[in-house]
Amino acid sequence: MGSEQTISMVQILAILRKHLKMILGTTLVVTFAVAFVTFFVMSPKYSATTELLVNRKLSSEMQGAQLQQTQADVQMINTYKDIITSPTVLKDVNKEVSNYPGYPGSIGALKDSISVSSQQNSQVFSVTAKAKDANTAAEIANLTAKVFKKKVVKIMSINNVSIVSEAAVNKNPVSPRKTLNLLAGIIVGLLLGIGIAFIREITDRTVSSTDFLTNELGLTSLGIVSEIDQSEVKKRIYQKKRLHGTSGAGLNPQVSQRRV
Repeated sequence: MGSEQTISMVQILAILRKHLKMILGTTLVVTFAVAFVTFFVMSPKYSATTELLVNRKLSSEMQGAQLQQTQADVQMINTYKDIITSPTVLKDVNKEVSNYPGYPGSIGALKDSISVSSQQNSQVFSVTAKAKDANTAAEIANLTAKVFKKKVVKIMSINNVSIVSEAAVNKNPVSPRKTLNLLAGIIVGLLLGIGIAFIREITDRTVSSTDFLTNELGLTSLGIVSEIDQSEVKKRIYQKKRLHGTSGAGLNPQVSQRRV
């Protein structure tokens, strides 16, 4: 039965301190890679929103059924969401914006660039379009709302949709989120560096202390052979040669006689 090994906070801090340079290096590399992709590879995208209202006007004789009709209109919004992103509406929109700058490229991509949202129990819902050009995003949102309003009369045989506010051009890009991307890069790089540090420590089989031999393997320690740096060895050899050379010159009698 294998022995269960535990690791303390002191050991964790020691491992992190030992591999601190590698952890910081990994964090910097990942952060720089994310920054490069964010600032130089990813294209900015712009968003624009059109708001529509679902409200059927009733005659004075049917004012008592206004509440029921309002609830029915709210429930119809879910159906309208599907109609807005259907080929019936998007084909006409695609024809109009196919030559615009930042055009998504196809009906499928156009569908992915459009989102429809609404608040609970609200008769107002929003059509939001995203594109690489701010003006194109606004045109897509407005055209989608206008085509839908026209088509829904024929499809549902009712006229209860009106445009509350048209999409305005917004020059501030909604993506990429530079600050969020950089923060994510720092966190991912830091976690990756810590993970690599622990993996290297776990897979390292180098004997670094006598405690591992005596406590873990149950062996007897016979002694320790210290390691001397090569530069230190050369330094000592040089000092010995210099010392012996100087003392030998002072003890040579022949040299002394010649000088006299």
